[in-house]
Amino acid sequence: MNAIAEAAVLDAVRIEETFAPDVFDRKEFRGETTLSLHSTRLHDVAAFCSKELGYDMLLDICSVDHYGTHPRYEVVYELYSIEKKSFLRLKCSTPEEVAEVDTVCDIWPTANWHEREVWDMMGIRFRGHPDLRRILMWEGYPYHPLRKEFPLEGIPTDVPDVAFTEVAPLAGGPFVTIPTEGNTEVREPRARHAGEIPSEATFIAEP
Repeated sequence: MNAIAEAAVLDAVRIEETFAPDVFDRKEFRGETTLSLHSTRLHDVAAFCSKELGYDMLLDICSVDHYGTHPRYEVVYELYSIEKKSFLRLKCSTPEEVAEVDTVCDIWPTANWHEREVWDMMGIRFRGHPDLRRILMWEGYPYHPLRKEFPLEGIPTDVPDVAFTEVAPLAGGPFVTIPTEGNTEVREPRARHAGEIPSEATFIAEP
């Protein structure tokens, strides 16, 4: 283990010692350290990472839909310390009937847009966010497109005087890889209708 990865592990141990039993799992894989914690302590742990451990950058927030399991949703935070050059990942879960965790905008301002994207795409709310509006889809759009039950081809939607969507003309959704030989343009055609037989070509040049 290199010095950078070791620094993250030592920080993870400090977090576990400070917040046990609310930090209940630690995984180390290929030099990456991940901590799982109860969502009720998310803000406290995030503040500790920033103020006490020097994780001054929030690189990203993403979400996972474990459709069919409980709790359904998971929120993942990618942290970075400029001084130590170390990465640390935090994960917490929220059940479908709640679908909400605390904001960390007051700790890392960059969380503002990340949290808006998670709300927009997955439908997880962030308690205390100063302006939780959609960031990719329009206000009034009734779905959250990254949820597992949302079909890849989309759902026809019409919001008068705002916007509309139509089903994408692809079998199963845009850019779905098909099991065939060939380059990317063959495996992931820009347009494919349901029932079409995959091309026998092994190379298709981009237009």
